[in-house]
Amino acid sequence: MTVSQPRITQVAAREVLDCRGLPTVQADVWLDGGVLGRADVPAGRSTGANEARELRDGGPRYGGFGVRGAVANINGEIASAVVGQPGQRQRELDFLLCDLDGTADKSRLGANAILAVSLAAARAAAAAAGLPLYRYLNADAHVLPVPQINLINGGLHASNDLDFQEIIFMPVGASSFSEALQIASEVNLTLREIILERYGKAAINVGDEGGCAPQVSDPAEALELLAEAVGQAGYADIVRYGLDCAATHLYNADTETYSVAGDELDRASLIGLYDRLVREHGVVSIEDPLDEEDFVGFAEATKRLGIQIVGDDLFVTNPARVKRGIEDGAANALLWKVNQIGTLSEALDAASVALRNGYRVVVSERSGETEDPIISDLVVALNAGQIKTGAPVRGERTAKYNRLLQIEEELGSAAVYAGDVFTEGRLLESASS
Repeated sequence: MTVSQPRITQVAAREVLDCRGLPTVQADVWLDGGVLGRADVPAGRSTGANEARELRDGGPRYGGFGVRGAVANINGEIASAVVGQPGQRQRELDFLLCDLDGTADKSRLGANAILAVSLAAARAAAAAAGLPLYRYLNADAHVLPVPQINLINGGLHASNDLDFQEIIFMPVGASSFSEALQIASEVNLTLREIILERYGKAAINVGDEGGCAPQVSDPAEALELLAEAVGQAGYADIVRYGLDCAATHLYNADTETYSVAGDELDRASLIGLYDRLVREHGVVSIEDPLDEEDFVGFAEATKRLGIQIVGDDLFVTNPARVKRGIEDGAANALLWKVNQIGTLSEALDAASVALRNGYRVVVSERSGETEDPIISDLVVALNAGQIKTGAPVRGERTAKYNRLLQIEEELGSAAVYAGDVFTEGRLLESASS
């Protein structure tokens, strides 16, 4: 007996606001029987040159950031193309959308328009199947991620003099995701008290991703601050530290140097700085340590530092760039942002390429987030073992953490917290034992 697939009956979109008060796209996809899937599209401030292209309106409205054009493309051309299509054939739908756009970077219809429909369709398909999205995408989804908790913001995400974008700690020794989140909250409370006493009230104002923004410029000082808070909170033995350097934004192509804490450093000197931070401050993960086109430098850093080196702007969740990185030995982990590539299927392909070649995957939010917690389902669907979604404050951040608490409860005894993947050397070695 052949069971007919539900088909897409309606598509609609609208402007909504992200956490910075700027417009973004929200899409609805309906299937037969009135089943609804809805998704929002986040936006980055620190973006890679090779990301798929958002469509923004320009002009005076919303400072040029309006997305009425992208919304119109969904309500018009995209809706006409996808209504009547099978609702549970994600890959067919996504590549129909790519073909409809017809550009390599999705700039005609807008990656924000295409992704909104792609993710909303996935949600609708899961609802039609009576399954949560993580289970619909992977019957074996069971790994709860280690959160990369960004408690000190810098770079383009804050108004201080810290050049590195994120100072991170990871509660790897927690017994569960819920305990990891408890640790994150307690460390955050302690850190805020330390920063308030040392730097004043203005320093505990938060940056784009919910972390504090003290007036420090030296990354070592920022790491020391975070370690002091971790120690006072009583968790020194069970956490590890990481950085998001977003080094492309520190790079001067004319001089081939990086501006860090008032110094101009060439590639070798910058890698030397990282080596000191690894040895002296226990850093086990560094994201985007070098310029987004420096595959050779990434390979050198990966080999020399011997820690997790994460490619964000380097890879932009693009399977072709991930393959190049693997061939060159550049980085050993992929920062996975669905909106960098523009469809769920292409993002899943990038994760598959990475995981099949021994690279780790860190699922990530964007600085311009919404309350949509879809990446929480996606990180569990991938069994990726790591998520980066900011500090445990601000609604667009806590929405992701709260969804992971729900998933942990739904999985019950089947849930496995990924734990200290940095010591184990393989992403799921500890989770699968």
